[in-house]
Amino acid sequence: MRTIGVAIAIPEPYGGELQRWRAALGDPLADAIPTHVTLLPPTKVRDEEMLAIERHLLAVAESSRPFLMRLHGTATFRPVSPVVFVALAEGISSCERLADGVRSGPLNRELAFPYHPHVTIAHDLPEHVLDKAYEALDGYECAFNVQAFSLFEHGADSVWRPQRDFALGGPLPGPMLEPLDI
Repeated sequence: MRTIGVAIAIPEPYGGELQRWRAALGDPLADAIPTHVTLLPPTKVRDEEMLAIERHLLAVAESSRPFLMRLHGTATFRPVSPVVFVALAEGISSCERLADGVRSGPLNRELAFPYHPHVTIAHDLPEHVLDKAYEALDGYECAFNVQAFSLFEHGADSVWRPQRDFALGGPLPGPMLEPLDI
């Protein structure tokens, strides 16, 4: 058995910037989890299922289109879950469609909570630290093109590592963006 996840990696410079914020806030998972938007949460699979899973992910990617993602401000899942995150202001419906596609076929599974795309910046930390994260990144904003998602595997050292990228098919609707701060 192995534990996999599927996510949209947040590109540089934003991914590193948000990961540094997570580390500065004292989140012990900051260096173990690349900055991302989850499409499939941690899922245990058998080794012999991996070929079918990769074929499935390729089909989902090829049937999807690139899209613009805009991150803006912070939000939280408290009191249900001790999480503070940077919110998506654009790209939510595209993430929802991708997540639905990924979580079908050989990866069909129930979720513990309704799907809500986000970028975690603080998790399972004391309330005052969660408050600090919420306030510190309240004005955060960036935008970038999403052109792929990635299959990640949870290592024996508890670090999540990308295993394969799956390029989204079709043309980007509109002009390409260079990564920029807004």
